[in-house]
Amino acid sequence: QVQLVESGGGLVQPGGSLRLSCAASGFTFSNYAMSWYRQAPGKERELVAAIQSAGGITSYADSVKDRFTISRDNAKNTVALQMNSLKPEDTAVYYCNYRTNWGTNYWGQGTQVTVSS
Repeated sequence: QVQLVESGGGLVQPGGSLRLSCAASGFTFSNYAMSWYRQAPGKERELVAAIQSAGGITSYADSVKDRFTISRDNAKNTVALQMNSLKPEDTAVYYCNYRTNWGTNYWGQGTQVTVSS
């Protein structure tokens, strides 16, 4: 079955960096776009970044553009999110996402990112 396992979250000071990773299994990873979402307390889950199957096309939410970078390794079935210049408003649970051609969403368990001094 489909499994998405995130890692790499934690507590970081404003201006710091974190790298999140998502290990995927149970589907042909290299055929599908992958995304990172986040959900802050009391807010709806929002799309942060997405990367197409071959990795050549990426997109970002305006709030993270020029600070976050999404990448993937199709040989290792992993997708990463490099987060730099972190701000307190980046505090959220971050989720890895895979959507099937039929529109079914799969989510990882999430990893907490807290940006605080």
